[in-house]
Amino acid sequence: MHAIGVDIGGTKIAAGVVDDDGTILAQTRRDTDPDDAASIDAAIADVYRELSASYEVRQVGLAAAGFVASDRARVLFAPNIAWREYPLRDNVAALIGDEDLRIVVENDANAAGWAEFRFGVGRDVQDMVMLTLGTGLGGAIVVDGRLTRGAWGVAAEIGHMRVVPGGHYCGCGHEGCWEQYVSGSALVRDARAAAMTQPERAAGLVALAGGSAQHIDGPLVTRAAQAGDALAVELLAEVGRWVGEGCASVSAVLDPEVFVIGGGVSAAGDLVVAPARKAFDAQLSGRGHRPEAGIVVAAMGNDAGMVGAADLARV
Repeated sequence: MHAIGVDIGGTKIAAGVVDDDGTILAQTRRDTDPDDAASIDAAIADVYRELSASYEVRQVGLAAAGFVASDRARVLFAPNIAWREYPLRDNVAALIGDEDLRIVVENDANAAGWAEFRFGVGRDVQDMVMLTLGTGLGGAIVVDGRLTRGAWGVAAEIGHMRVVPGGHYCGCGHEGCWEQYVSGSALVRDARAAAMTQPERAAGLVALAGGSAQHIDGPLVTRAAQAGDALAVELLAEVGRWVGEGCASVSAVLDPEVFVIGGGVSAAGDLVVAPARKAFDAQLSGRGHRPEAGIVVAAMGNDAGMVGAADLARV
């Protein structure tokens, strides 16, 4: 039996029919308005009708960027979509009108992490932590083969661990959260700041950005680093250092076998992972007297949320 996974972003949804082996058989997408929650419900129902016309589907998984309640039905809060105590599952179910269809809501990072655990680089382990380095920092935790959701469904919001008291202000309302040092947003902030404070060293980045520091983005920094730009290499290495040091702290609590690095920043590969490994080794407690977790780049790419959501709908 097939399932549909829907990855809900701020301005679009991507949906696919996924088989038991994690293979996407068909997919589609729709543009959406993050300020119009009802339009997102309608778009989800629409893609279900399109995909289920050609495949027998009995489950639908919805991967949502936000705090998902433990009942796997409601989004308690979302930073970029107008969801506040929002009954996403029931709204979509009412539009589809099939009482036998199972619909579940999952946090998007949990869905991506589950895809890596089931079908990607984590498929041979039982204890794994996924870090999604995108605009922010998402996380997924698998312990003894089970996804950790917590008592109220909002576990693994790992980006909001406080790592620097009085540090950079975070969109969550606090200061010094981990995501303010390891996300794509952090990389861009620091690159643009360097363009102002180190104009000679940043000349290459600014030139790639068409002469404007405000046009520097994460992929541009990665491309420059891959071409050998010294400042870009340093900027990514700093992100990697923060990844490694944070992973060492997480290891003290969870002791995973592997950390999986996903999200847009992971495209930098060893430019981030190598300094992360070095920092992890330097900060890991009891090093030399314990096995050490691996730090690897995710394999599932942009399809991870879709595949993971579909698979979790079966669980």
